[in-house]
Amino acid sequence: MSVRVRLFAGLRERAGWSEREVDASTVGDVWDALGLGDEPEGLLYAVNKEYAVRDRALADGDEVAVIPPVSGGAFLLSEEPLELGRAVDEVRVDEAGAIATFTGTTRVTSRGRTVTHLDYEAYEGMAEKVMQEIADELRDRYDLCDVAIHHRVGRVGIGETSVVIAVSAPHRRDALDACRDAIDTLKERVPLWKKEVYEGGEEWIGRGS
Repeated sequence: MSVRVRLFAGLRERAGWSEREVDASTVGDVWDALGLGDEPEGLLYAVNKEYAVRDRALADGDEVAVIPPVSGGAFLLSEEPLELGRAVDEVRVDEAGAIATFTGTTRVTSRGRTVTHLDYEAYEGMAEKVMQEIADELRDRYDLCDVAIHHRVGRVGIGETSVVIAVSAPHRRDALDACRDAIDTLKERVPLWKKEVYEGGEEWIGRGS
């Protein structure tokens, strides 16, 4: 089967390309078909923008994304600066008695090194879909009105906002707990990657960072 393979973040840089056609019968056959050496630990795969197990059969024309460990209402990826007020407005309803927010910003030091800026990369289309899934799961666990998640892609400077989350609920406890769970889950599951660029070096940062 001929499938289109997409690479992201450090895998893309390692290979020197972002998309390629290969022959593979199952998801588990894809890595060997790429000819990139030993398979790194922690890779995930998605077929047509849905996470897939390694024994899933492939069909001609499928898109297979090879996903490094992720760093990682309204669900937005933006190359422009984020505005917390916009996310708050998207979840503001008359039924809400509380709106909890989270704003993530770029700090100047990380792992004992001086950071000059961050670069974020996303698997667009799938990232927004996973954000929607997270919001749906939050609604199942908490009594919520609405959820908004906005995340930057591209270059983010020191002190700039990389992610904003707003959650509205009839009561503050649900809003606060759901907001905390939203950022923790986003970092584990959404296909977004962060490169920390230092004075004299750079590094792709993995899951949960």
